[in-house]
Amino acid sequence: MVPRTNRYKATMSADPLPSQTSADTTVVRIIVAVALGHFLNDLMQSLIPAAYPLLKQNLALSFTQIGLITLVFQGTASVLQPLVGLYTDRRPLPYAMSAGMASTGTGLVLLAHADSFGFVLLSVALIGLGSSIFHPEASRIARLAAGMRPGFAQSVFQVGGNAGSALGPLAAAFVVMQRGQVSIEWFAVVAVAGMALLWGVGRWYSAVGAGRALARKSRARATGPLPPRVVRLGMAVLVVLMISKFVYSVSLSSYYTFYLIERYGLTVGQSQLSLFLFLLAVAVGTIIGGPIGDRIGRRRVILWSILGILPLTVIVPWLPLVPSVIAVSLAGLILASAFPAMVVYAQDLLPQSTGMVAGLLFGLAFGIAALGAAGLGVLADQWGIVTVYRICAFLPLLGLAAFLLPDLRD
Repeated sequence: MVPRTNRYKATMSADPLPSQTSADTTVVRIIVAVALGHFLNDLMQSLIPAAYPLLKQNLALSFTQIGLITLVFQGTASVLQPLVGLYTDRRPLPYAMSAGMASTGTGLVLLAHADSFGFVLLSVALIGLGSSIFHPEASRIARLAAGMRPGFAQSVFQVGGNAGSALGPLAAAFVVMQRGQVSIEWFAVVAVAGMALLWGVGRWYSAVGAGRALARKSRARATGPLPPRVVRLGMAVLVVLMISKFVYSVSLSSYYTFYLIERYGLTVGQSQLSLFLFLLAVAVGTIIGGPIGDRIGRRRVILWSILGILPLTVIVPWLPLVPSVIAVSLAGLILASAFPAMVVYAQDLLPQSTGMVAGLLFGLAFGIAALGAAGLGVLADQWGIVTVYRICAFLPLLGLAAFLLPDLRD
């Protein structure tokens, strides 16, 4: 039996159709445009956790309620993203990305005027809806524009989102915290810019991307699917790895500022700057993870990134302030390099369902983070935020499951 990779190379060596040849080229401008849309999308969404200290003070919220806000926001996106991806694999809706931006902008305006916990939940649900529409279709188009560099494209796409998330705490520290909750609505202007940008991406898909999608699906059918047991094992292991990654990540994105304030006595502004350093490191890790995976294989990147942070996370709760901030940032860099490789690895498992796979993984990321945030909020109310961080330090042990990932190069 001819190995899958050899059959793929044989297909590549044959005289390709013109559409297949064009499908192998990397359209950098579209990748950058989608990444910029991701930047704007996640900048707006990152205002939610960045504004938690202000909302907690204004509305007298508990840590449990903070966790429920994250649960509703990320849970909404978690449930809908795989369904959106499954639908758009069959009937692409490239202009729907602009509609997702509109939903997010509307949510921000409502959040700016929220005067009750229920109103906050409604606002973040609309923002989560916008995310569920944007991510699967944007990731699918990034894969189409990638040509033979899917890891590079996924990294650029994701680093756009990470950069937006990193700027969220700064926007909160220097705008929202200074001018109050109502200033959140100013960022709805960002949604309008995103709508215009992504409308242009939709036009590219209608003119060119649809043909590339047909060529890639034809090639995937000619190559043949992987054995079902390999697909099942690979996806099951990815789910375990994502639990390890995203529960630890949400402990930082949702509660890191509270931890720094309680553990080291920082001000809200100082804690937001520390959160920015962590998120900036996450952005750097994301941009390097995909291209390295293109060169050495996704499995190796996943193994290194998931397991490499364990020594750092274990010592973080016991370090003084400056070494702790450095260790957390370094852990974020290493951990973030895994997700682009995870998405491309999963798309390699199911090459004809790239939108559904992206929606499933992004949805799982949001869902795991939502449940993790809610659970950690309850534990923080019961045991204290410092104790929670000492427990979370051992979550990367779940990363040992990465050794079970099938090597798709065989």
